[in-house]
Amino acid sequence: MTVVLGVDTATAFAVVALTREGEPVREVSVPPAPDGRPRHSEVLLAEIERCVEVGGGWESVERIAVGIGPGSFTGLRIGIATARGLAQARAVPIAPVGTLAAIARGMSTAPQAQGHRTLPVIDARRGEAFAALYDHDGAELWAPVVTPPNELAARVAELDSTPLAAGDGALRFATELEAAGATVAPPGDEVHRVAARHVCALGEEATEASPEAIGPLYLRPPDAKRWLERDRKDPEG
Repeated sequence: MTVVLGVDTATAFAVVALTREGEPVREVSVPPAPDGRPRHSEVLLAEIERCVEVGGGWESVERIAVGIGPGSFTGLRIGIATARGLAQARAVPIAPVGTLAAIARGMSTAPQAQGHRTLPVIDARRGEAFAALYDHDGAELWAPVVTPPNELAARVAELDSTPLAAGDGALRFATELEAAGATVAPPGDEVHRVAARHVCALGEEATEASPEAIGPLYLRPPDAKRWLERDRKDPEG
């Protein structure tokens, strides 16, 4: 596998890249709007087409790698639906990639990560975090979980070595993580964001799946479902 298109919309950033032989041909990370609103639905397809065009057209794309989260419910739906639709329309194989694993892949290339386990943490809102732990070689030690920061810190405190933490959740809960013994990458470090080149790298290694079999890794029910269940239990409000 040599030419891979990678897409991830689990966070507020829409990231897209096309890699050839593991090297980015074009890579872009589109930040949210000034009001903080993600722009996935506005920019994703256009950025994909630009990457593919620079890479020589759809006939050169050998695989699509798509981030499946955990992360934003709306963002994941947009990214996965777009990738699935393109895979079907263009008859291109597709493979799912964990967003936390993609962050960890980027962390592992940073100098400060040498000799450390990596702890990618995404802000899950509602005072919770999505997190997973990876060994030096990228092996998953903790499967992705959604957890309050104090419980995550308690698990970190039980480790026999100091992990490097990164991601917007690591920044938000830096006090708890550092008190538990983790090292949080400095604010502004690029390891805090998902990079599409790492989605491509993991997607090249992953087992492909049929488009209809690929779905988001939510870890908890969407807000709409929670509100519906709450209203059923308390119809009077």
